[in-house]
Amino acid sequence: MDFGLSEIQQEFKKLAHDFAVNEVAPRANEFDESGEFPHEVLKKAWEIGLMNVHIPESLGGLELGSIEEVIIGEEVAWGCSGVAVPLLVNNLAEVPLMLAGTEEQKKKWLVPMTEEYKFAAYAVTEPAAGSDVAGIRARAIKKGDHYVLNGEKMWITGASVADWFFVLAYTDPDKGHRGMSGFVVSADTPGIEVGKKENNMGQRASDTRSISFTDVQVPAENRIGQEGDGFKIAMSAFDRSRPGVAALAVGLAQRALELSIEYARDRKSFGVPIWQHQGVGFMIADMARNTEAARLLCYKAAWLLDVGERNTLNAAYAKSFAADMAMQAAIDAVQVHGGYGFSKEYPVEKLMRDAKVIQIYEGTSQIQKLIMIKELFSR
Repeated sequence: MDFGLSEIQQEFKKLAHDFAVNEVAPRANEFDESGEFPHEVLKKAWEIGLMNVHIPESLGGLELGSIEEVIIGEEVAWGCSGVAVPLLVNNLAEVPLMLAGTEEQKKKWLVPMTEEYKFAAYAVTEPAAGSDVAGIRARAIKKGDHYVLNGEKMWITGASVADWFFVLAYTDPDKGHRGMSGFVVSADTPGIEVGKKENNMGQRASDTRSISFTDVQVPAENRIGQEGDGFKIAMSAFDRSRPGVAALAVGLAQRALELSIEYARDRKSFGVPIWQHQGVGFMIADMARNTEAARLLCYKAAWLLDVGERNTLNAAYAKSFAADMAMQAAIDAVQVHGGYGFSKEYPVEKLMRDAKVIQIYEGTSQIQKLIMIKELFSR
């Protein structure tokens, strides 16, 4: 057992942290206020190798593991989780292709991601089907050498900037979740309409929109895997993405901790720095303990993937615990800062707004507990 990072992992940690300090954090408030998509910052991330990290070397990628994704995600989210989400979202969209795509499909859709600054989006969630993926209504009907896709997706990260989407739709609704199939759909296909940017409470740099598909013709060669494999592929993708999402929460909590320590050291009350008051000191101690515990859960869930083991239970542990503790860390950071914490002039109020959605996307904290119960009692 070894808790140390390899030389390569240490290099990526430093690269990502320096990027967060120099490029992300200084512009975080700007993107939060404007809601502007951070193209300039993300293009720099792509140029230095912080995007598309899972793509195999044979396809022009770095072929990094999940541990490296967790390291990068935590460091960039330390600067701003709203910037970290679009930086990592390609990984989620690309995973179905890497899991079940043919060599031809991988070359067609993944190689360009390493050659040019591009985005892809994971289009599964619908207006009436978030955590209940089996409740989706999108349909893809086979007609000759293509499918006709109809439906609406909601809360899709990167929808307006993506060159292609991974779309989950029913090809045989009578079979329930075994009747779902996954497709790669080019964003410039006729019949696709991308909605307005959602005016979200937090992580406002992230581009979140609806997508409507009206009689969209998708070549049969764009189906990933066999008909009926879509649900299994989509769920496997979540197992791979959740450690990285949990790492975003860790990065946010680490920032809340550091800001709280800095403020509690400088701010005095009743003649002493406020950290010496037990009520404040205990909050910061809890913040530090929980951040470290969440980090270790992320590493374990990612390590299991990297050694070829099933990580469904551990990914749920990491996602649930990290998301909940980050929300509490942000709340406590605001409390430590007192009235200043409630002001936009101090960064902790943004952390509190950004943290909330981590408890919601990629499976709510409550859904993670359902996964835990299923794994504990049926595996």
